[in-house]
Amino acid sequence: MKRFLSVILTVVCLGVFIYAAQGLIAAALDYYENRKVMGNIQETFYEMEMNGVEEDTHSIRSGFDSLLKENEDLVGWITIDGTQIDYPIVQADDNIEYLTRNFYKDENRAGSIFMDYRNNIESTGQNTILYGHRMKDGSMFEQLSKYQDEDFFKNHPTFQFDTLYESYEAEIFAVYATTTDFNYIQTDFANDDDYEQLLAKIEQESIYDTDVEVKASDQIITLSTCDYVLDENEGRLVVQAKLVKKG
Repeated sequence: MKRFLSVILTVVCLGVFIYAAQGLIAAALDYYENRKVMGNIQETFYEMEMNGVEEDTHSIRSGFDSLLKENEDLVGWITIDGTQIDYPIVQADDNIEYLTRNFYKDENRAGSIFMDYRNNIESTGQNTILYGHRMKDGSMFEQLSKYQDEDFFKNHPTFQFDTLYESYEAEIFAVYATTTDFNYIQTDFANDDDYEQLLAKIEQESIYDTDVEVKASDQIITLSTCDYVLDENEGRLVVQAKLVKKG
């Protein structure tokens, strides 16, 4: 009987090991595939940007031409110095599709950096929202967590946000962890007072006091990812910035 139980225990342990190993291998393959896809996209984008001609403000910028042929959901690009964040931005008819699909719409746990379906890329509204996962290999929006370090924040107070039509410098004015109870992803405002109420709440939430002044006439961009420390399911890490159009 003891020998039989020992065999059963060994088989169970082996099964658990194989199951866990399969999960780790699957994750590693997803990470590898995501890095490979992003590397190819970055190469295409920057090559087109360097070789493109100057366009008027109503034309699609040259760097996006080739990538739009690959995925018509492409709406922009985000780059944050000092991080791995240098990614295309896509947008679907909902906030679900790109949670688990890469730029080429293939299944991948890393998903994509995507814009809220309520935003309109042709007429940037008061609050443009981008979402991304926090991947264990440091990809996607995981490195937004660097902004919780004050020295990093002081050395990287801005980032670049490009749409198909415009280029912006984003001046960061708020960094904080919160839960989904706070509607920081509000996109529709009844009037300027309604918008200013959100801005005031954001200022209260932020872990930093900044010199960036944000008024009702300004547009902001919101970067949102998960915060598992605050709450495993509802926790969110948020970085918000004022959009300043480049000349």
